[in-house]
Amino acid sequence: MRHVHDRGGWPDAGPVDRAEHDYAIWEKRTDAMMRIFTRDQHLFRVDELRRAIESIPPRDYETMTYYERWITAIETLLIEKGLLTRAEIDQQVAAMAQP
Repeated sequence: MRHVHDRGGWPDAGPVDRAEHDYAIWEKRTDAMMRIFTRDQHLFRVDELRRAIESIPPRDYETMTYYERWITAIETLLIEKGLLTRAEIDQQVAAMAQP
């Protein structure tokens, strides 16, 4: 059974957009966090990240960008490992949104 992330060979998937674009600061920070968590701190393994990304509900997965999927997976793993709670993440996000 194919899942939403299994794109290879889907006739209606269309071509992959390979155009370069400027990354937003949050995308760069997401990439940096992933490097720190996997390479420097060894908190996450690549297979854990993949599982977390693949567990995103299909409807959500389809509407997310590449780095939105990554940040969602990072949040999932931080909570699963007991490093942060959902409330702590939500509190920090709210604090960052304040002017």
